[in-house]
Order: sequence, then structure tokens, then C-alpha cells
Amino acid sequence: MESISLSKGGLDGAAAAAPEGVCAGQIRSASWRQILDDSFVEEWNALTQIAVEPNPFFESWNLCPALTAFDPKGAVELVTFRQNGVLCGLLPIERAKVYYGYLIPHISAWLHDNAFCGVPLVARGAERAFWQALLRWASDSTRSALLLHLMHLPEDSPLVEALSSSLEANQPAAIVHREERAMLRSGQSSEDYFTASMSGKKRKELRRQFNRLSDLGTVAIEREKGSTQITRWIDTFLALEAAGWKGKEGSALASNTDTEQLFRQSLAGAAKAGRLERLSLTLSGRPIALLANFVSAPGVFSFKTTFDEDYARFSPGVLLQRENLKLLDNSAIEWADSCAAADHPMIERIWREKRSIVRINVGLGGALRQTAFKHMIRAENGSEDFGQ
Repeated sequence: MESISLSKGGLDGAAAAAPEGVCAGQIRSASWRQILDDSFVEEWNALTQIAVEPNPFFESWNLCPALTAFDPKGAVELVTFRQNGVLCGLLPIERAKVYYGYLIPHISAWLHDNAFCGVPLVARGAERAFWQALLRWASDSTRSALLLHLMHLPEDSPLVEALSSSLEANQPAAIVHREERAMLRSGQSSEDYFTASMSGKKRKELRRQFNRLSDLGTVAIEREKGSTQITRWIDTFLALEAAGWKGKEGSALASNTDTEQLFRQSLAGAAKAGRLERLSLTLSGRPIALLANFVSAPGVFSFKTTFDEDYARFSPGVLLQRENLKLLDNSAIEWADSCAAADHPMIERIWREKRSIVRINVGLGGALRQTAFKHMIRAENGSEDFGQ
């Protein structure tokens, strides 16, 4: 366990003084297994209510089962930041020796394959103090790490802007990867948005598909919140996905015990926390398309969707996504992140906006380590300078 205190007067356990204007704060790191108890989770949940940027993948109901599934030995650390004793920042990290196949020691934010946002949970107003404390801690906590690696950051995030302004003079940093994924953000109504997104010919075809599907039975769309019949809904989702191409390729959630268990626990936890919205397209009561949204106002993360491939000719997934556009009619929601891969062939036919997602590296340590970092960045294809 490591702990460093920041104050206007100086830095306990480190050589550098805190920058002018930084409020008192303390940063601490420990294996998640050492610090998880009911009291800490209660503080963690309180932090999510005041976070400047929502991230359901780092909320307790989602991150705890992920750590249990993928880090049973407790190698992942939770870095926490407190001001006046109040938890004001949290980020899971790992100390790694290999950077995308190269032997480069570094500190990295920890994510797994089904986590699509990597912004830390930080209380509004504590953004710069958090980053300054984190960067100093990262430099001082190891003598070998060349960089802090941050992934899945929305480039327009207030926390990315705060990181840029929190870098010390001449501290090297770079954007090393950027991709754009579909996003929903518009002042239009859901109907007007849909009309603008798809041509008249495509809308006519979708109506035809809906009518042909209706010839087979009663078509209904349900939008649910809460935990009512959540286990049954999860069972159906996993079975539909496993019966399709993902199941055949071995990439379905149910193809792996850990991913299946995480999906079950995270959706049940989201429902209990009031973070889950479920959409179901049914044919005579039988679900043929399902979609799960994580709702963290003012944002929504469209987490997972699946459909019965026996009905693919009717485009059930697109029909359900049309219903999902009603997020635009919710005054509490300002945007929705598709969590989809760049150039996704289905969602980008409907969601017109794009969200830029970046990976950022920040050089750590003194002159020697930072020089090595600069050489590494110059060799990394497509990197861009980041910061002041």
C-alpha cells in the first residue's frame, strides 16, 4: 500500500511541492482486495453521484464483479484521491512490463474487453487536483515506469481537458491512438432524427419488414427498468447471442464462464442501482431482439444488443434501434455512446454523430526516463503531441 499527501506546503514522501492553488488532498493505492468493504463501497457510490464525467464501467456494481472475474489474485490496484477526507477520485490501475508487445514498464489504467470507457471517477471541481496528484504519485511510486497509459478516453471529456492543463512544464504527453464511434446527440425529436438519418427508400423498406414480421404474430416493444424478471431477461439474452454467429465463433458472452458471470452480475447490479434500461422486441411474446443500456445521466452507454438470427430478414436489431432513438425525447439525457466499434455497419446507419475516443500516454519520472519516453513516442506511429 502506498500513500502520498498533497498540501499547499509540500508533498509528504516526495521531493516536489504542490502547484499553487491545489487544495489539500491525499492519494493512495492498494490492491482492490485490501480495501473493498461495505464502508468503502458506500463512499464509492457517493462519488458516482458527484462525478464530473459519468463512467458506469468504473462504478462499484460493474467494476467489482469485473475485478473478481479477471483479477482473482488482486494485482489490480485502486488509486483513490481524497480531499478533506472525502473520496473525490478513483481509478483502477495495473503495473505492467509489456506495452503492446514491447518490454516497456509502465503504469496503465485497468480495463477489460467489455469495458468501453476509461475516464476515472472524479468529483466535480477536483479535476486538476486529481490529475496533479495522480501524475506525481505515478512518477514517485516506481523508478522504472516510463509512462502512464490511459485508454478509452472521450476526447471531448472535461477530464481530458483537465489532464491537458494539469501537466507540469515540459512534461511530455501524447495521444497515441484515436478512433471515432457512433454517438447520439441532437436537439431533434426521435422521429425527426430518424427521418433525417435514413433515406425515404430505407424507411419504406423498414416499414415493409415490420409489416411482414407482423404477419407472423403480434409484434411489441417493451422498455423496462428495475429488477423485475431480470434473471429471465439475462438468460434470454445470453441464449440468443450464443445461438448466433458469436456463439459459433466462440466470442459470445456465454462462451466463457468469466464473461457470462460478469454480464449477469453487472446487469443485475445496474438494475438494482437504477442504471439499467432494457429494450425487448417480441413476436407473440417471444423475444427476438434485446438491448441493454447503462443510464448515467446526462449520458447513456448502449452496452450490448443481440437478436434472433432466424429473423434476420426482418432487421429486428434495426427495428429495436429505432425505438432506442426515444432517448432523444428524454430531457435528462444529453448524449448516448454506442460503445460500438468504429465504422459499425448497423449503428452508423442510424446514429449520425461521432465520439472521438483516444489513448493518452504521459511521460513519468525525471529527465532520463522522460528522454526515453520521448524516443518511444517518436517511434510510435500516429502519435500526436498532447497538453499545454
